[in-house]
Amino acid sequence: MKKVTGIGGIFFKCKDPKKMTAWYQKHLGLPANPYGASFEWYEGDDSTKKAQTQWTPFPETTKYFGPSAQDFMINYRVENLEALVEELKKEGVTIVDKIETYDYGKFVHILDAEGNKVELWEPKD
Repeated sequence: MKKVTGIGGIFFKCKDPKKMTAWYQKHLGLPANPYGASFEWYEGDDSTKKAQTQWTPFPETTKYFGPSAQDFMINYRVENLEALVEELKKEGVTIVDKIETYDYGKFVHILDAEGNKVELWEPKD
C-alpha cells in the first residue's frame, strides 16, 4: 500500500501570522491567501492531476499543534486514509483524533516517535 504521496502542508507558529504572511509575500513572492500560501503542482504518477501544498503561519498561542510542544507541524498527503489509520493502529502508532471529512479531503492527526503531531490528509483533488 502506498502511504505518503507528498507534502500537503508546512505549518508553524509565529507571533503575528498576518505580518509573517505579508513579509513572505513581499520579500519572497509567496502568493498569499487567507490561509497563508498555496503551491500548485502536478503529480509525478499522473502528470494531468493537479495538486497543492499549503504553507500556513499560525498564532504562537494556537492549540492546534497539541499535544506536541513543537512550533511546527507537517501535513502529509496520503492515499486511502481509513486503511492507513487501521494499519498504523496495528503498528502501535498514537492516533490523536478521529478522521474528519471536509469538502477538500479527510484528515487525522498522529504522533511520531518523538511526540511531534503529524497531520495526514487524503485530498479530494
